[in-house]
Amino acid sequence: MTGYGRDDDEWDQLIEAGLAFLIERARLEKTTTYTELNATLCRRTGLRGFDFEQDSERAAMGHLLGLIVDRNRPTTKLMISALVQYLNANDAGPGFYALAVELGMLPRRPSASAKQEFWIRQLNALYAFYAPDRRSA
Repeated sequence: MTGYGRDDDEWDQLIEAGLAFLIERARLEKTTTYTELNATLCRRTGLRGFDFEQDSERAAMGHLLGLIVDRNRPTTKLMISALVQYLNANDAGPGFYALAVELGMLPRRPSASAKQEFWIRQLNALYAFYAPDRRSA
């Protein structure tokens, strides 16, 4: 897991904090941005943030989201990274769709409408899975 200038312990902390934050967002039926996720990770872990001005740091955030999906997907069968969007955008990033293809959840060359529909289905399913009334059942 070591990579992008971080050791295994840092990645573990980032995965745990990131997953907890995304579950909170799902329970609120809200998305988040890469910027908000980055700030939350810094605040909750005390670790250095990702510098989105650098390609390698953007790739590291994508790597982290993949690790979070890997941790959460066995429980939900969903891609919790669907909750993360670009600032002022209404869609997931390209890495989300690439991972969905890699996981066999989307066809190899999905149309724009297929990608949009998949993303919306993931969001709605995440909101339903983490709905407050479901947790207390």
